[in-house]
Amino acid sequence: MDAIDRQILAELQLDGRLTVTDLAAKVRLSLSPCHRRLRDLEKAGAIRGYRAVVDPVALGLRFEALVFITMRQEDRETVADFEAAVARLPQVVQAQRLFGDPDYLLRVVTADLEAYQQLYDEHLAALPGVQRVSSTLVMKQVVDARPLPT
Repeated sequence: MDAIDRQILAELQLDGRLTVTDLAAKVRLSLSPCHRRLRDLEKAGAIRGYRAVVDPVALGLRFEALVFITMRQEDRETVADFEAAVARLPQVVQAQRLFGDPDYLLRVVTADLEAYQQLYDEHLAALPGVQRVSSTLVMKQVVDARPLPT
């Protein structure tokens, strides 16, 4: 990956709806080489997809929590079952396995505290292998969906 590829990635992170013509102009390439580089970046997996960034408040999702999960047992089957169950919860918008304690960090969005409590009681506390669930409420997003450094 060279400087031009990095510039293409930087531009697309700022505006994923750029036409190839506009992208080529921004990175100072002719259309054909820019299109070829774009396809190569997609094939190599550097570009994993394109999507709209949606404001959660516009969807009525005004409540956000960071949920820390400590596992009781961490054998391969329990971890796989836990991760599959987490992946099925649409309110979990990010899930990360961590080194150390806690074992997982989940980013959860719901309409309000009541909806979060219901999710917690019915799903999060009942996930396979969970010993402890601890939540921290998000007061405000300071940095959100920042483009990756290129």
